[in-house]
Parts: sequence; C-alpha cells; structure tokens
Amino acid sequence: MSVSHPFESAVALVSSIPGISTITAQVIIAETGGDMSRFPTAQHLCAWAGLAPASYESAGKRKPAGTRHGSTSLKRAMIEAARAAARTKGTYSSAQYARIARRRGPNKAAVAVANSMLNVVWHLLTNGELYQDLGADYFETHNDPEAQVKRLSKRIEALGFEVTITGRVA
Repeated sequence: MSVSHPFESAVALVSSIPGISTITAQVIIAETGGDMSRFPTAQHLCAWAGLAPASYESAGKRKPAGTRHGSTSLKRAMIEAARAAARTKGTYSSAQYARIARRRGPNKAAVAVANSMLNVVWHLLTNGELYQDLGADYFETHNDPEAQVKRLSKRIEALGFEVTITGRVA
C-alpha cells in the first residue's frame, strides 16, 4: 500500500540543490508552505526568512545592520545547508562561498550562500524545474577580458610602470 505525500514533488525539486538534504527540504516546505505565490519575488522570500541584508540609515549615515529578523528555523536550516554546500566540490555554491569567505569571513559567506540558495528554491518551486548548477568555474568564465585588461593595466601604471598592450592573433 503506497501512500502519496502532498508535497513529495516539491521536496524532490528542493532537494535537487547541492547541500540541501531531504530533511532540510521538508523544513523549507513546512516553513514556507510550498506555495510561492504569496511571495511576489525571491527577494521577498529571502527577507521573510531573515536572510536579506537589513538597512539602518539615519541622517544620511549608514550603520552596520546584519540581517533582518525572520523565520528562525528556516534561517537556521538554510545556513546549515549553505555550509554543507560550501563543502561540495565543483559547484557554484562552493565557489561563491570561497569568494565571499576570502573577503568577508565564513559566517557572512554562509549567510550570502543561504540567501542565494533560498532564491533558487523560490525559482524552482515557482517554475517547477530541477536545479541546474552553474558550475565552479562560473565566476571565471563570465569575466569580461577587456574590462580585466583595463583594470590590471591601471593597477600596473599606479605602481609606476608603463603598460603597452597588444592583442594576440589567434
């Protein structure tokens, strides 16, 4: 006797993301209700979960804010999933974690990756498609070579050297 679970397909979609286990997917579905129509955009979902940056500004001065208040159990589950995704090899999430952790530290990187993962969850549940990973080399392949040459030549000139750039004929 087979029992059909009402959110079985939603759990399968969400657990297709690297770092999100079946139990974590069930927590996400339980907290959000599985119906993404109540959130107009993915950013609304991230803000509701408490994974969006807070903003405190007074008299034109911005103060450190951290993240917004939100669903503590969903936030905790997403950060745990983000840390698990950071340990995977060859995924977009691990590359994103490594880039951010280098500059801002491991905790802020985990929150940023959790925000990205929840954004993906919204898109998966809205469109009903399986997750397609962008790959660990996404950040390297999407650099504009001309902009990078311009930026690096300015840095070399700032060090007091003269730069002459010639293109290579293929």
